[in-house]
Amino acid sequence: MHRYVWAAVTLLAVSAGAVALHLTDEPPDLQQQLMSRMRTTLEAADPATHQHAGHGSLKAQQAVVCGVRVYGYEPSGVTALADVRTVYGFHMCGVAEPQLPWDVAVKLAGPVVVTMSDPPGIQVVEATENVRFVDRLHEMFPERYAQLALTEALSEPEMTDLRSRYDTAAGL
Repeated sequence: MHRYVWAAVTLLAVSAGAVALHLTDEPPDLQQQLMSRMRTTLEAADPATHQHAGHGSLKAQQAVVCGVRVYGYEPSGVTALADVRTVYGFHMCGVAEPQLPWDVAVKLAGPVVVTMSDPPGIQVVEATENVRFVDRLHEMFPERYAQLALTEALSEPEMTDLRSRYDTAAGL
């Protein structure tokens, strides 16, 4: 029985150490700054800039409310937001029409590349007639971020925040 307790203690210690190392890979606020910039960039983009299928039919009174997840950025070793040139992540946006619940709202979602230029560039990963989605993803994303994009979307807290902000924008 003691053998299992020590195994559990060892596993817990190794896991805690791995989490601590992961958290120190980048400045704690850089990830939040990138998420905030990515979110506001997507929400403020006009339909022509966003380049997302179906996004072009927005009316002026409709708000776009987005949740995002940052997979990584380039150059990867920088520590200041001003030095980041490209962000790779996932977005889920809802088009908030007055009194329209989230479950029936138009949604835009998928992996996205945001170039931190002025104005910012937005490229969503979409299949074309000749290129499959997964192939396009690998064309646009560095491999380490492409693998994340195939398996991870929004975190639960980010999804909860998105739904709350959507309800507010839709007047619900």
